[in-house]
Amino acid sequence: MDLELPRVMGHRGAAAWAPENTLASIQKAADLGATWVEFDVMLTGDGRPVLFHDDNLKRLTGLDALMARTPYSRVKGLDAGRWFSPIFAGEPVPTLDAALDLVWDLGLDANIEIKSTPGRDVETAQAALDVVAAGLGRRRRPPMISSFSRMSLAAARVLRPDWPRALIAFKVPSDWQTALEALGCASFHLSSKVLNPPFVAEIKRAGYLVAAFTVNQKRRARELIASEVDCLISDAPDRIATAIATLDGEDGPASAVRQAGR
Repeated sequence: MDLELPRVMGHRGAAAWAPENTLASIQKAADLGATWVEFDVMLTGDGRPVLFHDDNLKRLTGLDALMARTPYSRVKGLDAGRWFSPIFAGEPVPTLDAALDLVWDLGLDANIEIKSTPGRDVETAQAALDVVAAGLGRRRRPPMISSFSRMSLAAARVLRPDWPRALIAFKVPSDWQTALEALGCASFHLSSKVLNPPFVAEIKRAGYLVAAFTVNQKRRARELIASEVDCLISDAPDRIATAIATLDGEDGPASAVRQAGR
């Protein structure tokens, strides 16, 4: 499976500068020069794919309720921006449809992280992939599908075997290589805390790209790039791109957001 990743990818859009997983955050990432954005997709109580990270709505909207038990008719009226800044008051929880429309209008590529709740791994993957497939005619290539859930990735492999996939992990599973092969992954996305040069080299020898999250410190970004990590997923893609630009022999943040191929 052919895949190219950028040197730097915006995390939840550009979550350092705009409320995470919103259209404003995706737009901000593009404004800052990012070519790829990562965002989280989960299902409302009635099965609508929306951009959201937490199981509970409270931190980002003030409503103390589970997303998995809240219908879209209620979710769509929530304010997902005021918590970040009054400037973003009224920013809604976007549907996946709306987010993809913006992503494609901006000419971006997307890393769609499937955030499933217990028992909905396959359902979440299928609903998200159906939405993507419905609008994919506008794009030259499909997005990446990533997840902590092996069940979601297995479903994605069955439903859209030609779409690139990535397994995400905070800690290194003992069966990581077997899992990546079984799920047909092109990339392994790991917490920056567990990555070191020998392990990065081991992953790459096995034939996989390596992405690190969430990288917001300049010094750590430089260390990871020096160890041959392919992609840094950051809340502040502009700041991290600038930090690594000199390592790449480039002149600025836009040129540092470049492609790394498997």
